[in-house]
Amino acid sequence: MTQQVWIILLIVVVYMAVLAGISVVVRRSSRTSEGFASGGRVFPAVLIGFLLMSEFIGTSATLGTAQQAFSTGISAAWNVVALAIGFVLFSLFVARKYKELGENTISGAMARIYGERVRTATSVVMTCALLIVAVAIYASGGAILATLLGIDHTWATIIVGVLASVYVVVGGWRSVVYTNLLHAIMKLAAVAVLAGIGLARVGGIDDLRAALPPASFSVDGVGWAQIFAWLIAGIGAIFATQYVVQAVTTVRDQGRAQRAGFYAALMLVPFGILAAFVGMASAVLYPDIDSIDALPALAVDIDPLLTGLVMCGLVGAILGSIAALIIGASTLMLKDFYRPYFNREGDDRKDVVFLRVATFVAGVLPIVLALLAKDVLAVTFLAKSLRAALAVLIVLMFYKPGYGSSRAAFWSIVAALVTTTGWFLAGDPFGVDNAYIAVATPLVIMTVVHLVNRRPVPAPPTSTEPTSTEAT
Repeated sequence: MTQQVWIILLIVVVYMAVLAGISVVVRRSSRTSEGFASGGRVFPAVLIGFLLMSEFIGTSATLGTAQQAFSTGISAAWNVVALAIGFVLFSLFVARKYKELGENTISGAMARIYGERVRTATSVVMTCALLIVAVAIYASGGAILATLLGIDHTWATIIVGVLASVYVVVGGWRSVVYTNLLHAIMKLAAVAVLAGIGLARVGGIDDLRAALPPASFSVDGVGWAQIFAWLIAGIGAIFATQYVVQAVTTVRDQGRAQRAGFYAALMLVPFGILAAFVGMASAVLYPDIDSIDALPALAVDIDPLLTGLVMCGLVGAILGSIAALIIGASTLMLKDFYRPYFNREGDDRKDVVFLRVATFVAGVLPIVLALLAKDVLAVTFLAKSLRAALAVLIVLMFYKPGYGSSRAAFWSIVAALVTTTGWFLAGDPFGVDNAYIAVATPLVIMTVVHLVNRRPVPAPPTSTEPTSTEAT
């Protein structure tokens, strides 16, 4: 390896050592199942805001936005801006209700109104959605490592997946909260550095505008149909993502839960715009590369010290998002499958062992699919669409609990999983994005059942008492 690569690796190793130190220091909090899954304490709203922002800008969002901007221009930033809008709406309409409910899993909250079958269905769909996002993160992380070290893409993806899984198993949720503060800062710094260098090499905004087609600077360059699809999927993902709920329930009160979402939105907007400029600059500087290499190509073509900084940001993008994803998935498996069927006596030591094993398995499982993933943004978008279907039921649960029925809610989830995935695999026929199918499916089913079979309106969920299937 060249001297440049050794310098970059040394910087990344130092960064990893700092992360390991944080994990070791807070490891004490992960010795119980509750500590592993929620950190064992309350956290400041601004810290949770950094966590939420960091979770949603993994390598798939970072590379994916640059990849899209390489082809379509600045409008690719809507992919991330949609998430910021989602956090604003989440803070205004849902965050306080989740905190008041006192339930740290979406499936547990849904069970309060729609029953146990819906709990199980929600847990399955949510786990699938989280693991699909992990597939996209590993694929993009492998692309970065392969470009940097000049190694086979398959081995690069495997290395990323295994290291990320081990990292999460060690520290638990509290480690994720603290390390994601560092990750968020590094990610913002990385895209800012790349955008600045890219624009400087092109000659500035004016020269960039002259070198690219006029549509590249259009707000709706990707088309309003795509932008609205990103908004639907992004907002739905915020409303119905397990680790978002897990995060906002760790603050002290409802007001702080709202502020955490506003902080996240405030940081996401500039990140999306900067990532888009990286892709646009690469389109001018490296017009013959594959679009997925838009960000890596620029990252390895700068001073090695700055490349090391960028790599730390990308490492943070991988680890920050993966940590929240697989802890969220393992928490669902613990509460909805392991405890009710295999640990009814509530032995916490068994819960901790299961959480660590499930976390590692959830981290390793997506590696195989990541080796086949090509369009990073499309894969991530499918996961958002699946969660958007759940978001419809969540809004009904809090604001219209008598709409439809428990059975309709269950079949809405099952049908949405089938129709959305099928529509995605079919290539979004007739130009209709799968996000629209994801939202329309539960709306249609719940509306038809509501009109055909009106039932007494149950009270909206407010109790903080545990449900009968949880250990007390």
